Amino acid sequence: MAVVDADPMAALKALNTALLLDAAVGTRFCTAVFGLLDPAGEGGFTVTLATGGHPPAYHLSPTQGGGVRVEAARAKGGMLVGAFAEAAFASRTLHLAPGHGLLLYTDGLTEARTADGHMLADTGLTDFLAQRQAPVSAGALIDDTVALLDILPDTERDDVALLALSVPTPDAAPAGIITTAHSAAAPTAPADTSVRQENRLP
Repeated sequence: MAVVDADPMAALKALNTALLLDAAVGTRFCTAVFGLLDPAGEGGFTVTLATGGHPPAYHLSPTQGGGVRVEAARAKGGMLVGAFAEAAFASRTLHLAPGHGLLLYTDGLTEARTADGHMLADTGLTDFLAQRQAPVSAGALIDDTVALLDILPDTERDDVALLALSVPTPDAAPAGIITTAHSAAAPTAPADTSVRQENRLP
């Protein structure tokens, strides 16, 4: 859909229409987040995220004390894609500066159960991310989150997919944006799978 119109909101609307025209209408719908990264004049990137019922991305930015500020990049609204003909979608723009990070994930992460049986939820994920140190690295962010999942009970856990982005500080090499992705099948699957990819773009 982005080949036709790269505007995130337009792409989600077109995807919604395509799913509703499918012969399996009523049985195929999804949550989705679609984003664009544009180089910013002051360094880093302007990130535009459009969401259709998807969990919010988390923006991590350095604080003066060497820690990170964690903000849920919530776009108000944003309905399921492929479920309603008049579905409304929402977008949010943020600045991903050097030393900043962005974490996107599927709800298998926030719905994972802790040792006491409660869901990790947004609060638990926010508290976990707030323990990171600045500057934020996409690779470290993925590694830490996967390590968190490894220590949580895996009973009836849903699939989890993670995507992290970070912009290196000027003294780091290579320059550009770093993206790291990880996906893992639910433990109930016959064989767990894991894929990790790290790209460094100039």
